[in-house]
Amino acid sequence: MNVTPDLAGRVTTHLSTMYPDADVDQLATSCWDAIGGHTASVPVAVDLWDETDAVCITYGNTLGRPGSAPIATLAKFAATHLQESFSTIHVLPFFPSSSDFGFSIIDYERVAPELGTWDDIALLTETHDLMIDLVANHTSVESEWFQQFLSNELPGRDYFVEADPAADFRSVVRPRKHPLLNAVETPTGTKHVWCTFSHDQVDVDFANPDVLLAFLRIIGHYLEANARFVRLDAIAYLWKELGTSCVHLPQTHAFVKLVHALLEGRSPQTALVTETNVPNQENLSYFGSGDEAHLIYNFSLPPLIIQALLKGTSTALRQWTMNMPPAPDGCAYLNFLSTHDGLGVRPVEQLLTDEEIGELVSAAHSRGGLHSEYDSPQGPRPYELNVSLFDLLGTDGDQPDQHVSRFVAAHTIMLGLEGIPAIYMHCLLATPNDTAAVDSTGIARTINRSELLVDDVEQALRTPTSDTAQVFEALTHLLTIRRHQPAFHPNATQVTLNLNDGLFGFWRQSQDRSQTIFAIHNVTDQSVSLDLAPLNFIKTHGWTDLITQQELATMAKPTESAQTILVAPYQSIWLTNR
Repeated sequence: MNVTPDLAGRVTTHLSTMYPDADVDQLATSCWDAIGGHTASVPVAVDLWDETDAVCITYGNTLGRPGSAPIATLAKFAATHLQESFSTIHVLPFFPSSSDFGFSIIDYERVAPELGTWDDIALLTETHDLMIDLVANHTSVESEWFQQFLSNELPGRDYFVEADPAADFRSVVRPRKHPLLNAVETPTGTKHVWCTFSHDQVDVDFANPDVLLAFLRIIGHYLEANARFVRLDAIAYLWKELGTSCVHLPQTHAFVKLVHALLEGRSPQTALVTETNVPNQENLSYFGSGDEAHLIYNFSLPPLIIQALLKGTSTALRQWTMNMPPAPDGCAYLNFLSTHDGLGVRPVEQLLTDEEIGELVSAAHSRGGLHSEYDSPQGPRPYELNVSLFDLLGTDGDQPDQHVSRFVAAHTIMLGLEGIPAIYMHCLLATPNDTAAVDSTGIARTINRSELLVDDVEQALRTPTSDTAQVFEALTHLLTIRRHQPAFHPNATQVTLNLNDGLFGFWRQSQDRSQTIFAIHNVTDQSVSLDLAPLNFIKTHGWTDLITQQELATMAKPTESAQTILVAPYQSIWLTNR
């Protein structure tokens, strides 16, 4: 196998961190074989993204039609409605699963029959790129591997993390409140298996190199299915070592670096995404030195944008963006406002006060939502808000006409920031809280995971006054504009503007300096004046708002000392010189 010395050295270095006692040269050869080989003698330089990239996040069964496989229905909807606005569809785990809405995987290489087939997935890739989840931390208790464990059969017998229930687990960071260990019976007696997320999801043991190779073969299968993005779900908890937090361990980072290096040789056009719902600085660590994740979920962004719009002040959001580093070369942020999991608030623990986080929790409850907690050394703390984002951003009773405007404003802020935007299907469709699903399942997260009939959705899209039609039209319009602006390249320069607290603004400049965009957003329910002088406009002519196509010269109002723009409640302006 013709691997460059640099790439070969990186692979063996990462393997040495994970398996210091192994024959890493032999293991490296096995890794290349598992993922499908090395396709080029010299790694190919690839531009992994540009301003045309945007991701739609959805479950495979979010849209249904009687008599049609849900993924086939999704593929048709995407081809009909999403080609001009989204480049990529992230289909959340579409494999056979026993719980957790797909994240308790029974078989990583089959499509769940109730969702469709690999042919339906291929149909989706005819019009869009594909993001696929690798749920590497755990498998379902119904998986073949765990059934082998229960029967004391190879290979699964050696695939899972066991622990002594008498051990001290106090230092282990927990995202859930259930008991960490689960007692199971095997032919050799009772064993206690590690379950980070639920007792139906048993953690696999990456300290066994055979487990690593098994998951690399799964990645290879995803590459054969034309995955452009591989998302590492809950990757922070991958490696277990008693006496540590068991989160973000060096071996976990080494695993991400290893997969990055293997993708570079096997499929350089494929990007690696890490999902780590943790405080901001911990999340940033998954960029490494530009050698770990290509993309990290920008987990601090959603609660900060929502807090700005609910309170009518951009202070916390502005301070955060001023201090956020640009992504390293070859890396980018994945920006989003909501996902299937709700709104995580752990990522803003050092960015908002406890009182401000409490206000977000109260806002969710007042709008029909719920929240979950996790155990910290200081006691229970809020973990995530379970609420439809459309309902969370609802306005007070005397301003119902501003509801859609505020919701669209949140997304407009996100769409302009450094990074690749991702929008959850239920945001795109302005889906409200599904309280009936919560009552039926007893699971808070189902509030934001409605299963919709596509015919009902399309009827709503044909009804101009519906929330669905207004939001869908506004967001797809913005996405269509965005994809033609080089200043919105995910890595274009960004500078936060120091404006009135009622406004949030930033400046973007394309990498070739051919285009500048001033993105200005009113986060309040009142009109706010924007003084153009501090923005160093030499003249107002030649500048246009991309959203309304109105020229700045007609928007600006002369005052005694300067020219100003009156920015309407929740209005966004994208001023460009091109």
